[in-house]
Amino acid sequence: MTEVVSEIRVGVAVPAAGHGRRMGGARKPFLELAGEPLLVHALRPLLADRRVVSVAVAVARDDVASAREWVEALDPRIVVVTGGATRSDSVAAAVEHLPRELDVILVHDAARPLLTSGCVDRCVAMAAAGKGAVAGWPATDTLKEVDGDGRIVRTPDRRRVWHAQTPQGFPADVLRAALADAGARAVATDDAALVEAAGLPVVMVEGAPDNLKLTRPEDLPVAELLLARRAGEG
Repeated sequence: MTEVVSEIRVGVAVPAAGHGRRMGGARKPFLELAGEPLLVHALRPLLADRRVVSVAVAVARDDVASAREWVEALDPRIVVVTGGATRSDSVAAAVEHLPRELDVILVHDAARPLLTSGCVDRCVAMAAAGKGAVAGWPATDTLKEVDGDGRIVRTPDRRRVWHAQTPQGFPADVLRAALADAGARAVATDDAALVEAAGLPVVMVEGAPDNLKLTRPEDLPVAELLLARRAGEG
């Protein structure tokens, strides 16, 4: 008799509670991009994956009521929750609202609207194999490490340096354990750093050079152009 292998169950945590200071104070997930909220673009390739059984979007407390009206209407798998003071706190709040019976949890920034299904696949596959996965792209610029006065103290070998993106994927129990340390959450800039600090393996997987995080107003027209180019190629 052939053994039936159950489908991987994936949950997604989407931190979307930032104040958007570098975007002029605008709530980035709700900005319009190509006629739709930026958040919709970020969610689309995740919702298209049949392995994704639940998505928790963590927004600022003041935005919860209004966001629930339209974000949860996008798909029955989505729940809107109250985010925290830091990115990691928002991820922890989102993960807390995901089902316990998950194999993999992905974390994806709401401000990355150019995610592809191939990138999702690569992160899920690595996390399902028991390792943490960070989508990213090799650095092409020469990078400099500086001290507090701006003096260069080291020039890393760029062949060993990648730009970290999202999604970042992890075995569900590994990420939950890493997020349990509130002190580590306060200083971590991404979820991989939490898992790395716990001594667990995390590897880079290929993202895309255009998997941009929209941070400043000038990033919006760039994203519009890239979306239009993809539409023309489709």
